[in-house]
Formats: sequence, structure tokens, C-alpha cells
Amino acid sequence: MKVLLLKDAKEDDCGQDPYIRELGLYGLEATLIPVLSFEFLSLPSFSEKLSHPEGYGGLIFTSPRAVEAVELCLEKDNKTEVWKHSLREKWNAKSVYVVGNATASLVNKIGLDTEGANSGNAEKLAEYICSRESPALPLLFPCGTVKGEILPKMLKDRGIPMESITVYQKIPHPGIQV
Repeated sequence: MKVLLLKDAKEDDCGQDPYIRELGLYGLEATLIPVLSFEFLSLPSFSEKLSHPEGYGGLIFTSPRAVEAVELCLEKDNKTEVWKHSLREKWNAKSVYVVGNATASLVNKIGLDTEGANSGNAEKLAEYICSRESPALPLLFPCGTVKGEILPKMLKDRGIPMESITVYQKIPHPGIQV
């Protein structure tokens, strides 16, 4: 029997999508068709902000795409060496908040230490941030065009400054028609 999954392939430690592997164990042949893609936005502006950690109290990452945006900024602006030699340390001297272990893992790969990965969702992460932060420099929050308002609202209500920058948007996968 064949199974059609409308999702992106994600390789695990074995180099195979876990859904394909799991369904294969039951004799099912799975095919993946990605339906969404991502377009990155405002990267020059985001890159400029990443270059000035002294203006921020920390970072907030709620999606893997936001971390990809950091990587793209570093690559496009040839800042990889500057990141390794000074910027990474300056950001690590601040709090770097994340939702979820997958996002935390990606943030760790770019050399940043994370907090809040086990919070599980934006509301619990906001509570965690509020318990640790006091109003000072804004937290930099790279996000997508579609983001929940819970985290920004909770931080604002508690007087914790935050600066959002939209760095990606979801678009239909270019190959979906095929």
C-alpha cells in the first residue's frame, strides 16, 4: 500500500525521514510531497541588528526558520569569521531564549547557549522570560509573518521590551503543481 504525506522530508540520525522509516516497518511505501516553502525577508536589516548585540538584552527564537535566517545573514555578509571570533561571544553573554528542542539544537549549532527549550510553547516561554528579565534593553525576536501574539503581548504587559523583525514568510512550494 502506498501512503502520500504532504510534508517536507526531515532526515534523522540515520539519514532517513522518520515517517518513511516507520511506515516502511509496516510494509507501507511512503512518498513525501512538500507543500510549503519559505522566503526570507529583511535579511540586510536583520544582519545589521545581529552585528550590534550591545543594543539588545538577548535573543528569542521560536522557529527553526529564524535560526536559518541568522545563518543566511552570516553567509551573505561574510560575517562567519566575525561571528566565530567576537559576535557569538557577545550574544552568549546575553540570554538566548528558545521554544522546543529542535530549535534549541539549531541555535546550539551556530554556537549559542539556550534557555527555555523545555517550555514547550510561546506562552510558557513568555512566562519563563518574564521570571528572569527586568525592563532594560529590548530582546531581539526574529520571526515569520505569521506569528502568535501571546509572547509579544505577555512581554509588553510585563514591561519587558522586545523588538520583532520579520525574517521569513511561508509560501507555496514552487514544485507543488508538478
